[in-house]
Amino acid sequence: MKKTFAALCLFSSAVLIAAFPSVQDRKADLQKWAIHDESRPLPPIVNPGPAGPPAPVPADAIVLFSGKDLSAWTNGKGEPAKWKVENGFMEAVKGTGSIQTKQGFGDCQLHVEFATPAEVFGTSQGRGNSGVFLMNTYEVQVLDGYDNKTYADGMAGAIYGQYPPLVNVCRKPGEWQSYDIVFRAPRFDKAGTLVRPARLTVFHNGILVQDNEELTGPTAHKARPPFAAHADKLPVSLQDHGNPTRFRNIWIRPL
Repeated sequence: MKKTFAALCLFSSAVLIAAFPSVQDRKADLQKWAIHDESRPLPPIVNPGPAGPPAPVPADAIVLFSGKDLSAWTNGKGEPAKWKVENGFMEAVKGTGSIQTKQGFGDCQLHVEFATPAEVFGTSQGRGNSGVFLMNTYEVQVLDGYDNKTYADGMAGAIYGQYPPLVNVCRKPGEWQSYDIVFRAPRFDKAGTLVRPARLTVFHNGILVQDNEELTGPTAHKARPPFAAHADKLPVSLQDHGNPTRFRNIWIRPL
């Protein structure tokens, strides 16, 4: 029995290792596939289970949105954010622009809960599109990824334009989902030369979808620009992409 159990453990480990691409494979994919290449393989679908209540807020976290108001946010021009707030969530309002935190952050643990529109309109990138930007520069894509085909490096859980998620764990439109993001900011020397690239780890609905990935630079549409020196702390921002995507229970822990 012990030998059988040990063999099963070894087999299970081998299956898990085979299921997740190695660091070398992930980096090789950046060279193999063009940005937003629609022929790039899509990750397997995994059911994350049902949505639960909002996650508890750690005692040392900075609450960025509690469901009451947008006092921690601005439109990026020093003016109040103009997204809608009701029933404990905020909702992107088309044409009002992206919003960003008044406070800047570097290395951090960020928790964000979101829901794409329950009433489905559009396809691909036109469906429930938004984004969570670390330092206003490095995007984890928000998108309705439930039965909605799009390019792999632009689906929900992707580091936009660079790394597709390891698995697709999207819930149905209208259901609450979560991102737990661990971000390590890039480091630059006094001359502005890159010393250490940015890194991102992302859990989508509690499931690992980005495993300490080393970014190539800022995320961008149809481009992979190199790192450029910037401040040590910059705002977190949420994108207005024309879709009424909702957010709730946003908190951050500087690391």
